[in-house]
Amino acid sequence: MQPLALFDLDNTLVNLDEAFQAWTAEFTDEHGLGREAVDWLIALDRTGCPHREVFFGKVRDHFTLSPPVDELWSRYRWRMPHLVRCRPEVMEGLSSLRTSDWKVAIVTNGTADNQLGKIQQTGLAQVVDAYVISGIEGIRKPDIGLFEIATKRCGMTLADGGWMVGDHPVADIAGGGAAGLRTVWIDRGTWPNHKHDADHVVTDVLQAMEILQTER
Repeated sequence: MQPLALFDLDNTLVNLDEAFQAWTAEFTDEHGLGREAVDWLIALDRTGCPHREVFFGKVRDHFTLSPPVDELWSRYRWRMPHLVRCRPEVMEGLSSLRTSDWKVAIVTNGTADNQLGKIQQTGLAQVVDAYVISGIEGIRKPDIGLFEIATKRCGMTLADGGWMVGDHPVADIAGGGAAGLRTVWIDRGTWPNHKHDADHVVTDVLQAMEILQTER
């Protein structure tokens, strides 16, 4: 039986924080907001707004911007896929897993246009067997239904077992565990002292790939 590896997208396979910082520079220049606005936007992002619509509502109010929230949110979704990058060594790692007979899929929360754009623009669509986006399927991690869809698209079932790799201790690690998958948590330092049941803890997705290759 082929081993299965599911990966989160944002801040797992791609560095969303880096892309967000690039976006803040463009956004503040466009609206003439200045350097302090960059710091304010980054700080707001780190508070963990539950949804980007909430985020842009706060942004519009704080800077008294004229475009409506929907327009600000739509422009962000269009731009981000062009700013996100996937490191060549990560692409190579995914390809190596598949060469080693793994089934590989991306399981991500987010809107269809934004997440699909990232997967396609980075080239990730060409180096995985499948991808599942909550905005298309109508369910979000940690709901095990999203993991089930991913495994089916790889021609497998959750009963076959596998791995989930991600940076979110609830959506990825608790969700993957509930789905019967072994888990690798990418600890980026954004969840200090957070309890988790991950089988392994790493700081980079490349380390997670090394674990998969040795514990298949």
